[in-house]
Amino acid sequence: MYDARMQNRFLPGVPTALVEAALLKAGGNELDGKFDNPRSSAALAVNGFGWFIERPHLLPRLPGLDDVPLAGAQVTVERQMRFPWSGGRHPWLDAAIETANHLIGVESKRYEPFRSAKPAKLSNKYSEYLWGEGMEAWNAVRDRLLAEPRLYRHLDGAQLVKHAYGLATEGDRRGKIAVLHYIYAEPSDAADEQAFALHREEISDLARRVQGARVRFAACSWSQWLAKFSGETADHARAIENRYLL
Repeated sequence: MYDARMQNRFLPGVPTALVEAALLKAGGNELDGKFDNPRSSAALAVNGFGWFIERPHLLPRLPGLDDVPLAGAQVTVERQMRFPWSGGRHPWLDAAIETANHLIGVESKRYEPFRSAKPAKLSNKYSEYLWGEGMEAWNAVRDRLLAEPRLYRHLDGAQLVKHAYGLATEGDRRGKIAVLHYIYAEPSDAADEQAFALHREEISDLARRVQGARVRFAACSWSQWLAKFSGETADHARAIENRYLL
């Protein structure tokens, strides 16, 4: 059933009905209050990428993936990347960009990296399954996190490993090169520059560890991506910056 409040939850040009349907399908009860929280990460991701669902030809390239052509791309929000087994929970990415050759899963963060740190947790299932050629680097990160659960203070390494495994599987199913892209905000009321710098260092550390892996990893800040918006997308960038204080 259509919720009239949804119209105010989205920026101009975001296809409300399509995004609402995606959020409801994804679960997580995002529409039961969390989405309306001023600090909602989902609201930023859905508004930022949702605008391009009907305008994929205007999608600016994500920093770190300047070599990936976006011609003919399709953009979705709240995209599930299923593991190779049927039961249990499967990862949901905040957005996905699919081209003729690539499947890019986007994980967006806003305030989460600067909240209380939690030790990494990965079930035995992720170690028991053989993820195939080219995933050795991600497996090594998995094993390092199991041995040192507090390896990262701000970066959710365990979540990114799970996303990489989901993307590896979904990429194989669709015959596409899988890419995991991490995009993050640095809210001035979330932490200080020291915390932001450590978060960036942790991102760089993960990038070094998985360089050359079958699932490519890249990252940028929201500010870096929005700086690429121009022409028809410039107003959308300003709307994102104004609503989410980026």
